Amino acid sequence: MTAQGDIGDPTTTAPLDIESPAARTVRSGIELAPESVFGFLGSSDQNLRELEGLLDADVHVRGNVITLTGKPAEVAMAERVIEQLVALTGRNRAITPETVRHTVSMLTEGSSESPAEVLSLDILSRRGKTIRPKTLNQKRYVDAIDTNTIVFGIGPAGTGKTYLAMAKAVQALQTKQVNRIILTRPAVEAGERLGFLPGTLNEKIDPYLRPLYDALHDMMDPESIPKLMSAGVIEVAPLAYMRGRTLNDSFIILDEAQNTTAEQMKMFLTRLGFGSKIVVTGDVTQVDLPNGARSGLRAATEILPGIDDIHFAYLSSSDVVRHRLVSDIVDAYDRFESEPRSQVGPHYPGNRAQRRAASKSDRR
Repeated sequence: MTAQGDIGDPTTTAPLDIESPAARTVRSGIELAPESVFGFLGSSDQNLRELEGLLDADVHVRGNVITLTGKPAEVAMAERVIEQLVALTGRNRAITPETVRHTVSMLTEGSSESPAEVLSLDILSRRGKTIRPKTLNQKRYVDAIDTNTIVFGIGPAGTGKTYLAMAKAVQALQTKQVNRIILTRPAVEAGERLGFLPGTLNEKIDPYLRPLYDALHDMMDPESIPKLMSAGVIEVAPLAYMRGRTLNDSFIILDEAQNTTAEQMKMFLTRLGFGSKIVVTGDVTQVDLPNGARSGLRAATEILPGIDDIHFAYLSSSDVVRHRLVSDIVDAYDRFESEPRSQVGPHYPGNRAQRRAASKSDRR
């Protein structure tokens, strides 16, 4: 029998051989405090089902005892996963299937960092909603923003590049590390023409900046945002508006940076003033620049590494925190674009603008 542990402190029995040494199957029992069982298993046992699908060891729950059966390495991994998840329940963190997936992923990668520590790092809290990193790479990205003046967050859609940068910007403003937040994006067309959009210039550009407004509304009281913008404490503007300025005591975010040219990127980075911090986010596989123009983000990854106080944080499909299918979609497109043309049929090289042109040509 196992001794009952406190919440967040499961007790594990010593593994016992139940088959021949050649088969090397072991069994381990983990007893949870009764108070932690529901939070661990999740509503309708959804967390348990996720564990059963991700772990190689067999998982069986009876009452408040979890029994693990399998090869020694499989059982050891399962024990570590369960230990981390129970530690999260002990910190009053809600466990979800997503939490289970990220915990298993971090431990499978062999990281020395505790998933419970990574998933417990709070950046912002508002009206019961807390923003925190959900993967190890996201935690390293957030840490890099704390310790470097310029950080590049590079990765596919859904990895939290912009959202976490925005959260750090709001945090810096609230703790008076900076006096203002400046959010900018290049207004590059993604198939449509700005001139054909209705309204004034600002109204034409507004759709490109809308994702930044949406993130702000998630993190701040909506009624305070217009006041802060009127006072110049928060500025949301196209990249072209940055030219000729020196930005002091500011937290500056350049989003969709893959759609800058090399000249625009240099112009933007040299706006840095005293007491400021810059975060540049983008996805080098999603370039919309016309005529095959070279991406300023890609150029920066070749020119700037090795400079002190500039950090490049790379995120991948494993860091996607949207619907689980988004990660699969990103991987599928990566495989498609890396395969030889003969294996996949028509293949459109280059950036997205070039691929659209090639597609139109084929249809003719």
